[in-house]
Amino acid sequence: MTTEEVAQKWKEYCLTGQMDQVQEELYAIECVSLEMEGVEGFTQRAEGMEAIKAKGKIWEEMVEEFHGLEIEGPIVAGDHFSAILKMDITMKEQPRRVDEEVAVYRVANGKIVSEQFFYDLG
Repeated sequence: MTTEEVAQKWKEYCLTGQMDQVQEELYAIECVSLEMEGVEGFTQRAEGMEAIKAKGKIWEEMVEEFHGLEIEGPIVAGDHFSAILKMDITMKEQPRRVDEEVAVYRVANGKIVSEQFFYDLG
């Protein structure tokens, strides 16, 4: 798949809540996930599918209710694509809010090999 095809498939799966399908079909086994420095609850760098799945499980355990997702993009440039994710979410013991983040992905050989997220830590 081209970077454009991976990006469109990623968006389709995200908007329909198929995150397991994203990871199984679109991610390389050796992928890397990078979070913002100083984020609580996660390591800044997760390497490999098992570590990324474990990170996802931690995030799911922090969520009380997921109300919806909007995605602006993706924007494709060479072997990268990015998107703005707006998550309507209630985290445990917190009020409902909309979290925004910029996600940047790198694609090689038709698979996502890295992801990095940028958001307000406040």
